Amino acid sequence: MTIFIREPIPLPFNQTLNTPITMDWNRLNQFFLRLPELDFSLDISRIPFSDEFLADHENGIQKAFDDMEALEAGAIANPDENRQVGHYWLRNAELAPDSETTGAIRETLQKIHTFTDQVHSGSLSGAGGSFEHLLIIGIGGSALGPQFVAAALGNPTGDKLVPHFFDNTDPAGMDLTLSTLEGKLDRTLAVVISKSGGTPETRNGMLEAENAWKKAGLDFSQHAVAVTGEGSKLDKHAASDGWLARFPMWDWVGGRTSETGPVGLLPAALQGIDIDGILSGAAAMDEATRSRETLRNPAALLALCWLHETGGKGEKDMVVLPYKDRLSLFSKYLQQLVMESLGKEKDLQGNIVHQGIAVYGNKGSTDQHAYVQQLRDGVPNFFAVFIQVLKARSVGSSIEVDENFTSGDFLHGFYLGTREALSENGRASISISIAEVTPASVGMLIALFERAVGFYASLVGINAYHQPGVEAGKKAAASVLDVQRKVTDRLADQSGTWKSVADLADELGLAGKEEWIYKILEQLAVNRPEIEQEAGKISPAESAFRHV
Repeated sequence: MTIFIREPIPLPFNQTLNTPITMDWNRLNQFFLRLPELDFSLDISRIPFSDEFLADHENGIQKAFDDMEALEAGAIANPDENRQVGHYWLRNAELAPDSETTGAIRETLQKIHTFTDQVHSGSLSGAGGSFEHLLIIGIGGSALGPQFVAAALGNPTGDKLVPHFFDNTDPAGMDLTLSTLEGKLDRTLAVVISKSGGTPETRNGMLEAENAWKKAGLDFSQHAVAVTGEGSKLDKHAASDGWLARFPMWDWVGGRTSETGPVGLLPAALQGIDIDGILSGAAAMDEATRSRETLRNPAALLALCWLHETGGKGEKDMVVLPYKDRLSLFSKYLQQLVMESLGKEKDLQGNIVHQGIAVYGNKGSTDQHAYVQQLRDGVPNFFAVFIQVLKARSVGSSIEVDENFTSGDFLHGFYLGTREALSENGRASISISIAEVTPASVGMLIALFERAVGFYASLVGINAYHQPGVEAGKKAAASVLDVQRKVTDRLADQSGTWKSVADLADELGLAGKEEWIYKILEQLAVNRPEIEQEAGKISPAESAFRHV
């Protein structure tokens, strides 16, 4: 079956500029949700919705609960590709709609544990001995989730394998990463992550890695693992070259919701992180966010607050401010989860709506010396999401940096003070609190925002589980490369002859692509010695290029 979501309820955007959001003990008690069994709390008392707001949208959120139940039961939630969306099954395989999927999830998790044990014990090793380093090659959801979890839960002095990343097709960036692995490739395990195996950035990273291992006199295949779709280009390449292992990526798990699948679990496990803890935390939050009692469901409350603050039309941005260094990459991770899921041109009825919520953020209290000045006094085009971690230090006690005050006390004071400064000037905020940054709490945060995104999409009537804009960008990039191939071939065929952009466009039938031609050749003239740009020309129209 397919999920059908009703048309969104119009919501006026009428918050008065600079009207203070005052501290209100009664409102705090009314709109403060604490889940003691999860060491988690959510405070929405600083979102200035009216007394009628939640009641007015109760039917909408109940419909969102229905949609989510259908999704978890196996409904086709991505009609564009006729796909199910089953990331919730990853942390509770019993929810999967058939025994084959349940078995695949369990078998893969066991395979991850077994492979990780072999690597950590040294029974599976590199050319130079036991693996000590981990190179993760991916992009988007295949990199952002693993990067966030690695930073949040890693331990530079205690990691089983030290993680490194290729997360772009930037040659200088890859060189920088490889410089940290100089002399260590024989003890480095590479994990290449791509569902199709055809994603250019990941493919390029894999080829750059293969070249680096070859230059070091090493066999890349004996240091490589693939996480990919069955039968994909990468799957076939890894199989034919005899890579160490291959792990699945399923059609029913999107990249931005793949952190609790092999994409996220394998790198985390190899690093030495407790992946069962991540899964248990995510499963516990999943259960909490299945409550149909709105005031007891943190994801529903988040989605409704987003609806209130954005007018249901993206009229405000979401600024994510975690007050913990370990969570500094969370806003970057949420950019993809929220913006790729909610940034849509059309609703489910095909109407042009241009939906979305822009996400940005850094960390507290760093932001008090960066952009909090604008947040308080500048354009009121945002709402804040504070993330507070109650435990100041994971190990040991803290010294007093001032009489009766520790560094953690100052951090907590800055969080409360910043929230108050924003409230005084009518800037709304949500506060999320966790006890400590642990595998379970990280899993909870991931699951909380995944569910909130789904609920919000239902409320505004869009498909959160496809990404036509991303696909459009990939197609445009392929078109650029096709033009580059034609232009360089033409220059090579007439080597030594200067050609203007207009000449090339005319000869190749590329009228309208002059800008591409100029920018392609400008870049090639810097990077390829066989391509020259005529000196002394200022404008693109005057410029000429040749193949030497």
